[in-house]
Amino acid sequence: MITEASFYLFNATKRRLFFRNIKILIPATWKAHNYSKVKQESYEKANVIVTEWKGIHGDDPYTLQHRECGKEGKYIHFTPNFLLNDELTAGYGSRGRVFVHEWAHLRWGVFDEYNNDKPVYINGRNEIQGTRCSSDITGVFVCEEGLCPEENCIISKLFKEGCTFLYNRTQNTTGSIMFMQSLPSVVEFCNSSTHNQEAPNLQNQLCSLKSTWDVIAGSSDFNHSLPMNGAELPPPPTFSLMQAGDKVVCLVLDVSSKMAEEDRFLRLQQATELYLMQIVEIGTFVGIVSFDSKGEIRAQLHQISSDDDRKLLVSYLPTTVSAESEMSICSGLKKGFEVVEKLNGRAHGSVMILVTSGADEHLSNCLLTVLSSGSTVHSIALGSSAAGNLEELSRLTGGLKFFVPDKSASNSMNDAFSRMSSGTGDIFQQSIQLESMGVTVRPQHQLTRTVTVDSSVGNDTVFLVTWQTGSPPEIVLFDPNGRKYNTSNFITNLAFQTAGLQIAGTAKPGLWTYTLNNTHHSPQALTVTVASRASSPVRPPVTVNAFVERDSTYFPHPVTIYANVRKGLNPILNATVMATIETETGDPIMLKLLDNGAGADVIKNDGVYSRYFFSFAVSGRYSLTVHVHHSPSISTLAHSVPGSHAMYVPGYIANDNIQMNAPKTPGHKSEEEQWGLSRVSSGGSFSVLQVPTGPHPDMFPPCKIIDLEAVKMKDEVILSWTAPGEDFDQGQATSYEIRMSRSLRSIQGDFNSAILVNTSELNPQQAGNREIFTFSPKLFANEPDHGPDGEIQGNHGVYVAMRATDRNSLKSAVSNVALVSLLLPLHSAPALSRDNLILKGVLIAMGLVGIICLTIALIHWTLNRKRRVLKEENGTKLL
Repeated sequence: MITEASFYLFNATKRRLFFRNIKILIPATWKAHNYSKVKQESYEKANVIVTEWKGIHGDDPYTLQHRECGKEGKYIHFTPNFLLNDELTAGYGSRGRVFVHEWAHLRWGVFDEYNNDKPVYINGRNEIQGTRCSSDITGVFVCEEGLCPEENCIISKLFKEGCTFLYNRTQNTTGSIMFMQSLPSVVEFCNSSTHNQEAPNLQNQLCSLKSTWDVIAGSSDFNHSLPMNGAELPPPPTFSLMQAGDKVVCLVLDVSSKMAEEDRFLRLQQATELYLMQIVEIGTFVGIVSFDSKGEIRAQLHQISSDDDRKLLVSYLPTTVSAESEMSICSGLKKGFEVVEKLNGRAHGSVMILVTSGADEHLSNCLLTVLSSGSTVHSIALGSSAAGNLEELSRLTGGLKFFVPDKSASNSMNDAFSRMSSGTGDIFQQSIQLESMGVTVRPQHQLTRTVTVDSSVGNDTVFLVTWQTGSPPEIVLFDPNGRKYNTSNFITNLAFQTAGLQIAGTAKPGLWTYTLNNTHHSPQALTVTVASRASSPVRPPVTVNAFVERDSTYFPHPVTIYANVRKGLNPILNATVMATIETETGDPIMLKLLDNGAGADVIKNDGVYSRYFFSFAVSGRYSLTVHVHHSPSISTLAHSVPGSHAMYVPGYIANDNIQMNAPKTPGHKSEEEQWGLSRVSSGGSFSVLQVPTGPHPDMFPPCKIIDLEAVKMKDEVILSWTAPGEDFDQGQATSYEIRMSRSLRSIQGDFNSAILVNTSELNPQQAGNREIFTFSPKLFANEPDHGPDGEIQGNHGVYVAMRATDRNSLKSAVSNVALVSLLLPLHSAPALSRDNLILKGVLIAMGLVGIICLTIALIHWTLNRKRRVLKEENGTKLL
C-alpha cells in the first residue's frame, strides 16, 4: 500500500515528494520476532492507526481533522478488513491511492471535495451539477429502474430515495485525488485552473475556495522542495518493524528545599501514591529516583503484579525534603537512566516522569543525552520558579508536560499523574479518571457531590480523598443502591494525608454520592479523585483526550483548546465539556467547549469539542483540565459519518452499462449509555508570552463564520449561520455586514465592492446560537450579468458572504461563500454529456406521447360535441 502510495504521491506532487522511511509499531501482544525495540515511538503518537474498532465509519479509511485548513490532523485510521479484503478496492480504489487521499488530509489539512449530504447542487448558471472536482468529471443520474433524467431524481435539490448519481468509469480529466481517487484517470490534485469553486464541499467551505493543490503547495514541505530532474523514479520506501518491550517507568522526583514551599512536597507524595497504587498498569517495571544537587536511587526496578508490589513501591517514596536549595535535573535523569538500563542494557522505550520546582541553569547540558537515550520524558513543573526550559525535555522526546500552580485547593498534580498511561493504546488496561475536585471547605462545613460510574467502566474503581493538616475529614459515600461507606472503610495514610477506598469487584453503574465534612476549626483544602478501568475486555470505555493546539503562543494570539470524546472510535455527542485553565496567579478560568462546527470547532458532531482561549492574565505557564459530563436523557451517538474519509463509490457507468459495487458494510453504533457519564482529562500545560501588564486595547475580533448557508424560498433568500462572538467565539458581536454578487470572483476578491444587504434590523445573538436572516434579492432583477475583467456570468445565481463587527469596530475575516439559485433548475450541466443525451431522448419521447395524447383528446371532444348537438335537436322535436 505505502510503496504504491509513494510513487502515486510523487507524480501527484509533480515529482517532489515521496515516502522514504516508514516505522511500523507491532502490538506488544503479538509473538515476538526479530523486531527492533521502540525508542520514543508509541501508539498514541502514530500518524496511522490500525484497529478492529469500526465505529460508525465502518471500513471507511478516515482522518481525524480537528484544525483549520492547512493544519495537520490527528491520525489516519484503517481497519484490518480494509487492508486485507481485496473486494473493497472496487469501491475505494487501490489502497495506495486511498493512502495518498488520507495523507493529504493528515499532513496538509485539505478536505474532501465530495459531499454525501449534498451530492448535487444548482450552479450559478442554473444547472444541476454533481458535487465534484473537477467539474469536467462526467456521469449520469440513475434511478432504481435504470438511467433517468435528473428531474425525476431531484426534489428541492435533494435526491429522491432510490436515486443516485454515477460517474463514468472512463474519464478524460486527471483530477482530483480529494474527490474520487478510485477513478483510473485521476492522478492529480485539483489546481487553480481545474478547481470547482461552486461545489458545496468542505474544501471550499473551510479553505476559502482555494484548490487543494494551492493549499498543499503552500505547506512547509514545499518550501525547499524542487522537482526531481529527468524521468527517474524515487527509491521505494524502507520499512522498520518495531515492537515495544517491557513497560518501564522511573519516577525522578525533586527533593530540594524548594519542594517544602506551598505544600509542594505533600502534594507530590499524594499524587505519586495515587500513581503507584492505581494509575500505573499491571506488569510495569517501576523504579524511583530522587535528586537535589545530586541524584539518588531510592528503588531499583520492581515489576508490579499485585497490590503488595504497589505498596512496596510506595514505601520507597521520599519522606522528607533536602536542606539543599540547589538541584540538578541532569543528575536526577542520569540516575534514572542508570535504573532503567539495568533491565535490558538500554533506556530505549522507557518513560521518565520528572517532577521539579526549581530553576536549573545547567539543564541544557543534558538535552542531547536525553534525546539520544531513547527514553520519553514527561515533565511536571511545580510553581512559578520551575526551570524555564523544562518543557524542552518533553518536546524533544515526545513526552507530556504539565504545570501545577501553588494553590492548595488545586488537584492538578493528581490530574497530571492520572493522565500518564503506558502509551500502548490498550485502553482496556488503562486507568480512566472519572472525577477531580479540589475546594477549600470552611470549618464545620461539608461538601456533597455526585460522580457517575457508567457501564463501560467499573473495574478497579478507587475513591481518593486528600487533605492539608491533621486527621482526615468525615467521609460518607453512597453507591447507586444506597450502600453506605464511612471513613472507617477507607485506608488512611496519615503521613501522606490520603484516604483511599477500593471498590470490590465491578462498581455498580449509576450515581455515587460523596460528602466530606471538615471537622477542623480552620479551613481545609480537600480534594477528591475517582478513577476506574474498563468493565469489559471487549467493549471499549468512553475516553477523553484533552490537548491544546500549540505549546506556546504570544499575546494576542489565542490558544485553541480541544477535547476528543469517544467510545472506541464513535464520537460522543451532546456532552457538556468544561475546560478549567489555571494560571500561576488568580482564580481558575472556566470555558465551555463546543462541537458545533463554528468558531474554533472545524467539524460539527465529530466528537472533538473546541474553543478559543485568550483570557490571558499574565505571561507564564497555564494548566488545562477538562471535565466531561453527559445526561442519560440526551443522545450521545452520531447518526452520520462526520469528518474526512475516502469515498466508497457505489458504482460506475462503464461501456454504457451500469456496474454497481457491493453495498458498503454499515458501521457499528454503540448502545446509548443509560447512566450518563463523568470523565476528567488533564490537557497538560502551555505558555503565553508578552502579555501586557496593564490595560490594553481590544485586540480580539469576532471569529470567522465558516458555516454560512443559503436557500431560496419563493421570492426570498434565507441565510443561516452560527453566531460569532464579540471576541472570537465568545460574547456577542455588534453587527453583521452581508454582501451579495452575481460574480464569485467579485465577492471573493473584492468583498467591499459587492452589493450591501440591509441588515439594520438584524441584531447578533450570543456566540454559538444559530442565526437566521431572510432578504429579497430583487436588486438583481435588472442588473447586467457582467463580472470583473469582462466576465459574463449569464446566470441566475447569487453569491453571498458576510462578516461580523464588534463594538470597537474590529471585523472578522469574510465568511465562506454561499451560492443560491434564484430560479428552478432548467437543465443539467453540459459537462454531463451522456446525461444530456439521455435527457434529450426522454424529452423527445415525452413530446411524441404528448402529441398522440392531444390528438386523441381533440377527437374525443369533437365526437362528444356532435352528440350533444344531436341530443338537443331531438329534444326540441319532442317538445
